[in-house]
Amino acid sequence: MFTLTIYRNRERVMRNLLLAASVAALVAGAAGVVNAQPYQRADWGPNQGAQHHWSQGDRMGSNDWAGAQPVDYRAHRLRRPPHGYAWRESNGQFILAAVATGVVASIILDNAR
Repeated sequence: MFTLTIYRNRERVMRNLLLAASVAALVAGAAGVVNAQPYQRADWGPNQGAQHHWSQGDRMGSNDWAGAQPVDYRAHRLRRPPHGYAWRESNGQFILAAVATGVVASIILDNAR
């Protein structure tokens, strides 16, 4: 009799733990759906990044950096980038920016376009 009582209590505890875990998963999933809304700004259009013209001191984000094409500075007769910097081309601009931070150090317009 005593063994049967322990078994039933253990079964009840396991059922309650499973129920609590299920509820926690549902709450976490619902919170993820709420937070998954797209980021929107009223002053940005769908192609805002593609129209950006860079200025010295601007910071290129990781998406901007990845979207800009690497440039062979010798082929375009640009000066050799200092250590930790790289040339990128974006929207007719050659951009010299820090690789680690994305801070723009220099911009040259591509007049060949």
